[in-house]
Amino acid sequence: MTANSTWHHLRRSPFQSLAAIIVIYVCFLFLNFFYLFSSGASNLLKFLETKPEITIYLKDGLDKSIVEGLQKELTNYPSIREIKFISKEKALSIYKESNKDNPLLTEMVTSSILPASFEVSTSDPKVLDQIYQNFTSKTKEIDEIIYQKEDIEKILKWTAILRNIGFAIAILSIIFTVSIVSTIIGMKIISKKEEIKISRLLGASKKYVKSPFLNEGSIYGIIGSSLSNLTILVVSLSLQSKINSFFELTFIPNDPVFYLISFFISVVSGLLLGLVSISLAVNRYIKF
Repeated sequence: MTANSTWHHLRRSPFQSLAAIIVIYVCFLFLNFFYLFSSGASNLLKFLETKPEITIYLKDGLDKSIVEGLQKELTNYPSIREIKFISKEKALSIYKESNKDNPLLTEMVTSSILPASFEVSTSDPKVLDQIYQNFTSKTKEIDEIIYQKEDIEKILKWTAILRNIGFAIAILSIIFTVSIVSTIIGMKIISKKEEIKISRLLGASKKYVKSPFLNEGSIYGIIGSSLSNLTILVVSLSLQSKINSFFELTFIPNDPVFYLISFFISVVSGLLLGLVSISLAVNRYIKF
C-alpha cells in the first residue's frame, strides 16, 4: 500500500481528519499537562522532605552538657535524617539574612534574645510524633516546639488527591479519545464500503484494504500529540520563571532533556493511541 492511498483518504474527508486530530490534541494536551504537574509535584515533595520537620527551641542558660545530652538523645531515635544545632549566634545570622531588606527589624535584635534550637528531620513521620511527645514534657530544657505536621500532611494529602483525580481523568480522556477517533474512522469506512467491497472482489487482501486507515491513524496520533506537546512547551517556558519563583523551587523544569524525553514519549504514545483507535474501527467495520 503506497503513501498516496493514505493521503488520498485524508484529502477526501478533511473535516473528519481534522476532528480526529483535534480530539487527540486535546487528549494529549491534558496528558502532557498532567505529566508536567506530576513532575513539579514530585520536586515540591522532595523539597519539603529536605526542610526541617520539627524545630525544638531551647531555654536560655542551659549548660553545654545538657544541650549535648539532648542532641545525643535525638540521635538515638530511628530514621533520623539530620539534626542541626542552631546556636544563638547562628540564629541571629539567619534572622539578619532573612530581613536584610528591612534594617529596622535588625537594628535592635541581638543574639541574646534569640533562642538556640535543634532542627530535626526524619524519614519516618511516626518518629516525629515520638520526638514531639517526649520533648514536650521537658519543660525545664525546652521553651517551644514547632511541629508543622498538619501543614505537611495537608500538602501531601492534596497532592495525592490531585494526582488521583488527574490519573482518573487521564484514563477517561484516553478511553474517550479512542471511542471518538474509532467512530470517526468507522464513518469513513462506511462511506467507502462499496469501494472496499470492489477492492476485495478484485483480489485485494484485508491487510491491503486496512493499511490506509492504519496509516491514517498513525498520522493523526503523531500530529495531535506533537502539537499538544509544543503547546505545553510554549506555555511552560512562558510561565516558568513566575511559577518557579512562586514555589521558590524548580516546579517547571528548565532542562532541555526533560522536554526532549517528554516529546518522544508523547509522540510514541500518540502513534500507539492512533493505531489502537483505528485498529478497533477497521476490525469492527471491515469484516468482508
